[in-house]
Amino acid sequence: MAERWTPDSWRKKPITQVPDYPDRAALAETEKQLATFPPLVFAGEARNLKKALARVAGGEAFLLQGGDCAESFAEHGANNIRDFFRVFLQMAVVLTFAGSSPVVKVGRIAGQFAKPRSSPTEKRNGIELPSYRGDIINGKGFASVAALQRARRPHLRDARLHARLRARSGEPA
Repeated sequence: MAERWTPDSWRKKPITQVPDYPDRAALAETEKQLATFPPLVFAGEARNLKKALARVAGGEAFLLQGGDCAESFAEHGANNIRDFFRVFLQMAVVLTFAGSSPVVKVGRIAGQFAKPRSSPTEKRNGIELPSYRGDIINGKGFASVAALQRARRPHLRDARLHARLRARSGEPA
């Protein structure tokens, strides 16, 4: 039987892609603040997606998944998001008609700001520093410390974006 999920259950799992935050008190404070924010995806939406993916697995629907490997804060503007969403929905329409099958749409958008790395560090000009792990962790600059304030930065903007995408699509984001 699957282990029951709790907000801290992830801590019991093996984790290899987490940056080092030397200031444990600042990390705890950031986690505490993030825990007070409303969810970006609601439980009912997750349950609906699970059912839709079961239809995909059963051959009753097609899965369309799209989005960036890692979004950047700089490219996370209204025009880029609108253009992605438009193309994504156009692809879904084509697939629906071409395949005569419903299409389950999963977009990697509005919050995909982290990036896994094969190495925790990189060297430039003889200097070894943490690898770029995405804008939410340490930004593109060659920096020595992951900035915790980056973890809080996109949440409210993403919450607004999810609401707009829900409204435009006529279905849960």
